[in-house]
Amino acid sequence: MSYAIIRTGGKQFRAEPGKSLRIPSLLGEAGTAVEFNDVLLGSDGKQVRLGVPTLSGAKVTAEIVKHGLDDKIIVFKFKRRKNYARKQGHRQKFTEVRIKDITLG
Repeated sequence: MSYAIIRTGGKQFRAEPGKSLRIPSLLGEAGTAVEFNDVLLGSDGKQVRLGVPTLSGAKVTAEIVKHGLDDKIIVFKFKRRKNYARKQGHRQKFTEVRIKDITLG
């Protein structure tokens, strides 16, 4: 089973062919192809290759499935006896991609 560890949006994800990932928001319409060249580690099922810091010539090809918003998180700040309370909500944008192919170069 082949897999790769990719870096996008300041985070790392384990990509496997056919698997869907929710990554930080990317530009592009649903159905377009995306290529990730920042591959940190790759495996073809028998051998694991580690990049220093990335694997040269390796890439992961994916297709954008949809864009959306994550669940709401509540940020609440409070200081007792100071009449200070702040409540703020936030919904992070994401892009869901389906991994098509992994090339280790």
